[in-house]
Amino acid sequence: MEKELARALSALTTGIYVLTVSHGGIHHGMSSSWVSQVSGIPPLLSAAVDNQHFSCEAVVRTGKFGLNVVGSRARELEDYFYSARARRTDNLTELDYELSPVLGVPWLKLAMVSIEARLAQSFVAGDHTIFVGEPAGVRIGANERPLTSLDLDYIYLGGKEIIPRDRSGW
Repeated sequence: MEKELARALSALTTGIYVLTVSHGGIHHGMSSSWVSQVSGIPPLLSAAVDNQHFSCEAVVRTGKFGLNVVGSRARELEDYFYSARARRTDNLTELDYELSPVLGVPWLKLAMVSIEARLAQSFVAGDHTIFVGEPAGVRIGANERPLTSLDLDYIYLGGKEIIPRDRSGW
């Protein structure tokens, strides 16, 4: 069943995002594929963050986060955040970014869209925390197609599990 479940979960396509935080003078980003709009009135977004990740504590402490939508021409962002180079606390020093105008979270200049959000709710769901945020500001960048999980050569299933995508099926 484990192999079948992995295949079933890989069929749940997602966008590719970089969740960013600013805490104690540190600017940090992480790849975040488990993001969704969860309400229309008021507009609310959710993002799942591993409970052990630096970003989880930063969002809890500051009550804010950024979401940067990765476009098809900015695949290098996804590649960077899955690389060993990004596995450090202050990991945005190699990237071009600005702090958002309202909440001061990092907006990546390569992102096609950036959103700053105030934390509205959070709850633990297994090994992740679901953060629900209300947008406080938006920056529209490049006009391109968002990168999705179908564009990647691997599938993230949580924890440290990243498996190669089987291109023979889906």
